[in-house]
Amino acid sequence: MIAYALWFAFSCYGAALLLNLVRVLRGPAIGDRLLALDTMVINAIALIVLYGIGSGSTISFEPALLLALLGFVSTTAYAKFLLRKDIVE
Repeated sequence: MIAYALWFAFSCYGAALLLNLVRVLRGPAIGDRLLALDTMVINAIALIVLYGIGSGSTISFEPALLLALLGFVSTTAYAKFLLRKDIVE
């Protein structure tokens, strides 16, 4: 039963990644594109965690944590750049 749930979750997060890619390519404003990129990072983290659950290995949770940290810092820095046109004050 867990295998069916994993495949369903994989397909849902894969579809969400594709829809976010459409929003990145066709976003009307730069803020929409930034939000779609941040959501893509979250979906990628979910896919990595689902792979770790499916394989029964704990080694894939560390890259998910690193991607979460990198995604947060990059989104924050890019949002600050959009607001102030300067990252370092």
